[in-house]
Amino acid sequence: MSKKKKKTVDEKIAEELDIELQTEQPKEIEVVRPKESSLTKEKATEDANKDYRSVRCNLHAIISKGNEAIDGILEVAAEGDQPRAYEVAAQMIKTVADANKDLMDLHKKMKELKKEDITFKSTTNQSIYVGSTKELQELVNQTRSASRRIGTDDIIDVEVVDNGKQEDG
Repeated sequence: MSKKKKKTVDEKIAEELDIELQTEQPKEIEVVRPKESSLTKEKATEDANKDYRSVRCNLHAIISKGNEAIDGILEVAAEGDQPRAYEVAAQMIKTVADANKDLMDLHKKMKELKKEDITFKSTTNQSIYVGSTKELQELVNQTRSASRRIGTDDIIDVEVVDNGKQEDG
């Protein structure tokens, strides 16, 4: 029994149409690594500040327009005594309150961003130590000096051993 190789759909179609099947060789895929961003920290901070000012300005405009709209809707509601007008006024008040919350969240997020940007890099050159050599060694090698400072007050568990000498009394 000889096993026939099962033909692919493409091979069957090529055979029926009496044409030669052109098979493509698998292409090698070139892995392209993303280039490091040339965006500097200063540029990122500048962009964040610019966006902050823009968003803050937009939120202030939304709040201002919302307050004007609330005043107009409340006048219409008072004149017409329509429940729908009061419902719209309530929704507008809620929208303006949400815009105020968004403005406060914006301030909070910007403060967090600025806090992340502040890093203290202090380098001390030519520092002077005023003290004895022993104190300096204790500061530098605290574990070694701690083992030397153990006194009788620091002893946790003591076992008294009697060497067999007893006093008769």
